[in-house]
Amino acid sequence: MVGMRTPTVSRRRFLGSIGVAAIGSSPPAGIDATSQPANPLAAGSFTDIGGVRVGHFTHARRPTGCTAILFDKPATAGVDYDGSAPAESLGVMLQPVSPLDQIHGILFAGGGPMGLGAIAGVVRYLEERHVGYDWGVPNVRVPIVVGAAIDDLAIGDARIRVEPDDAYRACRSAAPSAVAEGSVGAGAGATVGKMFVARGMRGMKGGVGSASARLGDVVIAALAVVNAAGDIVDWRRGTIVAGARTADGRDFARSVEVLRRDLETRPAASAPIADQALRATTLAAVGTNVALTKTQLTRLAMMANTGSARAINPYHTQGDGDQVLAISTGLSNAPVSLTALGAIAAEVLADAILRAVRTATGVPGWAAVRDL
Repeated sequence: MVGMRTPTVSRRRFLGSIGVAAIGSSPPAGIDATSQPANPLAAGSFTDIGGVRVGHFTHARRPTGCTAILFDKPATAGVDYDGSAPAESLGVMLQPVSPLDQIHGILFAGGGPMGLGAIAGVVRYLEERHVGYDWGVPNVRVPIVVGAAIDDLAIGDARIRVEPDDAYRACRSAAPSAVAEGSVGAGAGATVGKMFVARGMRGMKGGVGSASARLGDVVIAALAVVNAAGDIVDWRRGTIVAGARTADGRDFARSVEVLRRDLETRPAASAPIADQALRATTLAAVGTNVALTKTQLTRLAMMANTGSARAINPYHTQGDGDQVLAISTGLSNAPVSLTALGAIAAEVLADAILRAVRTATGVPGWAAVRDL
C-alpha cells in the first residue's frame, strides 16, 4: 500500500547490533529506512519540492541497497552525463533529441552494472498501480523508470546484490517525509577517496545526502549518492572533510597533491592508481517545483553538475561514471530565470554531497567523518 511505513533502523544502530562478522552471516533479508532522527546538520530534503516520495532498502547481509524516487504524477526530466562509464538504464531517453518528456520513477542502486536489474522491481510496483504510459493495449501501462548504479562490490560479499524484490520494498517504503541520509539505501556501501588504496592510503565512507533551498515559492533540492574516487571538500571553506587518508591514518593524503607528485616523479608501476572505469560514481537527482521543459532541465542538470565539482576533487576521473538527473514536478508556474535556478541548484547539490559523508557511518576498513 502506498504510504505504508515499516519500523526504521539507523545505520549506526544496525552495525552496532550485528558487529563486524555479520557481513558474512544470514540475518533477515533487509531493512527499510524512510526516516531518521532530526540532525543538527539538516539542510532541507529532496522531498521539499513536493509531489515526490523517496524510499530506501538497505541490505542486512552486507552494505548495499537501493533508493527509489517516485512521483505523484509523471515528472518532466533531463540528464547530464559526464562520467567515463555511467552504469545506467533509459537515461539516454532524457536527452533533448528524444521525444520522451516524462518519467514515472528513478532507482539508484548498489552492485555496479549488475545492480541495474533491480529496476524491474520498481516497474512491477508501478505497473500494479496502473502507473505508466498508455500503450494502446487494454489494461497495460508501461512505467518509465530511469536507473543508475554505483560500484560497491568491494565491500563485503560481492555476490550479495540488490534484487528486484528489494527495489519493490524500497517503493513500498517511499514517503514524502525527509529523506534518510548516510549509509542507507544506494549509499550503504558507498566510499570516497579510494584511488590509492593499493598504496596503503585508505579511503572513507560515502553515502546518501540531501539538501534543499526555498526561495519564496520556488524550491530547489538535490539528492546525491556519493561514491567518488576523489576527496570531498567543504566548498565554502575549501577544506577536505573526507577522502584518501595517509598510510598512518592521521591526516588526509590530499588526492590532487598525490597526483601532482606522481606527475613530477613518475613512480614505478608498483604505485598504481585505482581509476578503472565503473569503479566510482556520484549519482545525483536535482529537482524543482517550477515547471520546466526537458531541454531546460538538461541545462539545469549541466549547471547543477558544476556544484559536484566544487565538492569533489578530483571529479570526473577515469573511473567515475558520474551522472545528474534533473526533474520538475511542475507544481509552480512561477516565471523564473533558468540561470538563477541553475546557480542555486549547484550550491544545493554541493551541500547534498557534503551531507552524504557527514551523515555516513563507518564500516571495517572505511572510517566515516564522524569517526575522526
